[in-house]
Amino acid sequence: MRAEPPEDMFFRELGSACSELRQAFARHVNRSPHQVQILVRLRRDGETSHSNLRRALGIDGASLTRLVKQLETQGLLGRRLDPADNRYTLAALTPVGERTAADLERAHEQYQQRLLDGITARQQQVVLDVLKRIRANTTELENS
Repeated sequence: MRAEPPEDMFFRELGSACSELRQAFARHVNRSPHQVQILVRLRRDGETSHSNLRRALGIDGASLTRLVKQLETQGLLGRRLDPADNRYTLAALTPVGERTAADLERAHEQYQQRLLDGITARQQQVVLDVLKRIRANTTELENS
């Protein structure tokens, strides 16, 4: 069996860490990652069309509609036709949804603080610098 090249190990670990982080917080708050994203996005952006939510989350329309209906059934958001174009549906948080989203944001801040226990500010900066360089390299490769 040949040893895994360091580059492969780096990107495997990076990808796994990102995936695990998204899933772990959602489990921590007993919601799906997409439910968390919808609630927080609506809190930050206000009333938003289903098509904008679908693009932001990177999911198909049927999946988004199912998620929105679940949150609506829980009393966390409401839907209405876009008065400017009734082909589109808008979603917005209810007062209960607003409180829930605010609670999620506070819980996320606390969760992040716990995840960073034992990691110095310098170590965090090194990781940020590496990620920025990878993103810049990606852009350069795509544009060449």
